[in-house]
Amino acid sequence: MAQQVKLNATVSESQLGQRLDQALAELFPDYSRSRIKEWILDRRVAVNGVIIDKPKEKVLGSEQIAIDAEIEEEARWEAQDIALDIVYEDDDILVINKPRGLVVHPGAGNPDGTVLNALLHYFPAISDVPRAGIVHRLDKDTTGLMVVAKTVPAQTHLVESLQLREITREYEAVAIGRMTAGGTVDEPISRHSTKRTHMAVHPMGKPATTHYRIMEHFRAHTRMRLRLETGRTHQIRVHMSHISHPLVGDPLYGGRPRPPKGASEAFIATLRKFDRQALHATMLRLYHPISGIEMEWHAPLPQDMVELIAAMKADTEEFKDQLDW
Repeated sequence: MAQQVKLNATVSESQLGQRLDQALAELFPDYSRSRIKEWILDRRVAVNGVIIDKPKEKVLGSEQIAIDAEIEEEARWEAQDIALDIVYEDDDILVINKPRGLVVHPGAGNPDGTVLNALLHYFPAISDVPRAGIVHRLDKDTTGLMVVAKTVPAQTHLVESLQLREITREYEAVAIGRMTAGGTVDEPISRHSTKRTHMAVHPMGKPATTHYRIMEHFRAHTRMRLRLETGRTHQIRVHMSHISHPLVGDPLYGGRPRPPKGASEAFIATLRKFDRQALHATMLRLYHPISGIEMEWHAPLPQDMVELIAAMKADTEEFKDQLDW
């Protein structure tokens, strides 16, 4: 079922010189700029009675806008009583600390039991927001902070902030191998050519940039802090694997256990038991989508990563007299 959308407005004189899609996004804040751009390209927008199909067309002010479009109704997902660890909430946004094992959005193989289903139960009015307010995702077994919009205007602003790289996301991770220095991986990412659940560095992929710095060295592993400039699927996992330092426990990108020589049975058991990528979204900073106030949240490492790092510290301490660094 498609929902008919008919909108009318007058371009403000203060919008002189703006792109058409930008001006319409301001006039109709309930709809994202990307959706408005699609309507323009689909010839659904008339300016002074003339169909315009170029989003870059400049406006002069005082034009009469008429939009005649359709929106495909989103699938109706089920509300489910799933616990959410809510770090912050106001009338416009929610910030949650996602645990491991929880998928963010229903999809193939995960029709329910997701963050989206939990949001619908916790705040039923969020069903009026596309994708139940979800603006960015974390992988199923990545833990940490996510922001969710509770209203359409909040979602529109958050999506735009993401596109403009105004939202700062920092992660902690443990990688295989002893890295000597921090750096940046600036390599495009696309869907893997043969493994459809994998992503890969590819020259024809979408731009992707990951900055990383060393927090702590262990005998055969490195704890690091990472910051994303872009938000490609599996970005950190793919980039770290690309530079031959996959994340500990990563089932897709080479993070199988590699205990250092002479490691104790207890340490080897800890490595083998860690069965997810050692990745946690630890800091989130953004400008509030409605008030514009800068806000920042932190989430401590989950217990499994705390125990993993403690075991690595103990192993390094045990062999400190044999280390040449």
